[in-house]
Amino acid sequence: MTVPLRRNRNYTLLWAGQAVSEVGFSTTMIAFPLLVLGITGSPAASGLVLGADAAAQLIAGLPAGALVDRWDRKRIMLWCEAVLAIAVGSLALALWWNTATLGHMVAVAVIMGICRALFEPAEDASLVRLVSDEQLATAISLNTARSSIGQMAGTALGGVLFAIGRMVPFVVDMITHLISLVTLAFLRIPAREVKPGPIGNIGREMAAGLRWVWGHRHVRVTALCAVSLNFFFNAFYIVIIVLADSRGVPAGQIGLMAAMLGVGGVLGALIAPTLHRVLNPWVSIMAVFWMVTLLTPITIFAPNGYVLGALFAGMAFLAPTANTTINTHQLLLTPDHLRGRLSGVMNVFVGAAAAAGPALGGVLVEFVSGDAAVLWCTAGMAAISLLVTFSPVLRNYPIESGKDVSDGRERPVPGPAQR
Repeated sequence: MTVPLRRNRNYTLLWAGQAVSEVGFSTTMIAFPLLVLGITGSPAASGLVLGADAAAQLIAGLPAGALVDRWDRKRIMLWCEAVLAIAVGSLALALWWNTATLGHMVAVAVIMGICRALFEPAEDASLVRLVSDEQLATAISLNTARSSIGQMAGTALGGVLFAIGRMVPFVVDMITHLISLVTLAFLRIPAREVKPGPIGNIGREMAAGLRWVWGHRHVRVTALCAVSLNFFFNAFYIVIIVLADSRGVPAGQIGLMAAMLGVGGVLGALIAPTLHRVLNPWVSIMAVFWMVTLLTPITIFAPNGYVLGALFAGMAFLAPTANTTINTHQLLLTPDHLRGRLSGVMNVFVGAAAAAGPALGGVLVEFVSGDAAVLWCTAGMAAISLLVTFSPVLRNYPIESGKDVSDGRERPVPGPAQR
């Protein structure tokens, strides 16, 4: 008999520890640019620190996925939390001693990016071994809700803590990583056979991960479509902030607008397991593309930040359902020895879209009006949505989401009628 997730000791430990850790991380991400600006007085330096974090995670993505598949995944997560606690703790001490430098802050940001590049694939690959196949979709949606809640809570907390003292957000972040480290220490992940080859083989192992993603058409097509939508949405996000500011929308309302993305994500994650069961996979994927596409041009007519926030919540609401459908299929389809690389490849794709999208948005608002920039982003989203709608690969997306081949035996993944 399958144990309910709420009584699954290992999943609960992992979820709770990471919920705390993600609050600390989001706290630091808000405090970091404020700290750099306060010490250096340079907006460019603030961008350098945040850019170092993003670049480190992007560059480390492919090798990190390969290392997750050749090393013990629990140890990877433990070491990542320990190193993160030491890194942010060192910055807190430097601030206490008034010796913090730009170089030190860049180094901490790089460490944070590398640790996330390692931790996320390790957690994704471990999740399949902690819950049953039937519970995987619910576990993925709860993890999505956890991330959204952590981001909202940490974002709100970061500014308050920074106002109390520059070092306070980093002390809190250090404590959250230590809490997560303790919970991970009690985590029991079923053993797997690991036979790491020579370190010189890492390039071939990375290439094997890329070949796996590219060689499976459902994985390949959904990845390309999702990354393309993220690219245009990130461009639109920058455009709408500039447009709102130019129309005199108060900064507080702009902040609320951004927070509503998280609210929509949390609400969507709570209903995602139900929608995942009742909706055809193609419908669940197609719905989020069209929801974003149809709501985007309406932002042109939004009279204030509150309406913009409601639109943003609507855009985020169906995303967890699509993510649950796609991620469940991918994790169950992928052999255990390739799951780290699958996650690493996907993180690189998403990271590239997150980096390139804002650049496109900046170029658009530089050369065309805000309204025109929104319409250009809408056109890109509409093109991707049409591709999703008429793609024969996605129209025939398997209801039997995949096969768990981690132990060498093929087991059909339960479809909606079986759950």
